[in-house]
Amino acid sequence: MLNIALVAGSSRNNSQSGKVARVLRQRLIELGYTSQDTSSIIDLGLAPLPLWPAEDAGPWAMYQQQLAAADAVVIIAPEWNGMACPAIKNFFIYASKAELAHKPGLLVGVSSGIGGAYPISELRASSYKNCRLCYLPEHLIVRQVEKVLNGPQPVDEADERIRARIDYALDVLVRYAHALQPVRAAITFANPAFANGM
Repeated sequence: MLNIALVAGSSRNNSQSGKVARVLRQRLIELGYTSQDTSSIIDLGLAPLPLWPAEDAGPWAMYQQQLAAADAVVIIAPEWNGMACPAIKNFFIYASKAELAHKPGLLVGVSSGIGGAYPISELRASSYKNCRLCYLPEHLIVRQVEKVLNGPQPVDEADERIRARIDYALDVLVRYAHALQPVRAAITFANPAFANGM
């Protein structure tokens, strides 16, 4: 059974990103990919990271353990003013190759409207450089987020469509997680000349 960590990247308490994280985690469990014991949610709205660098990194030590144990990561990034929000960007300043290198990452954009693509683009462009997270070629965008994923059954065609896409993307994530396990084991970071990405 895989260990999967889901990061809800909003700095708001009780956020829609947190809701999406809980739905995805529950779906991973229902599909038999992970369990209550081998999956976890890092909710940056419930236990925020201080702005880096910080003398007291708050919950980062706990987050480090969750991420290091994970075989795959789901990054849920809300769109604020056409950008990835500050909390998820700050998270990637903390995250390093020790936690994330050569692990598959599923990006999930979240929008209250019809947007949600810009955080995907922004995080693909910059967030993986030093931590070496391997983003899947697939991603999810949960649009009109307040209207979908609110109950056990879809309420309309859009809700049904995103649920089907979620199942597809999670299946892809799991297949990458299994495939990359021997890759991670075979790669060393012993050479200090290549400590950071180019």
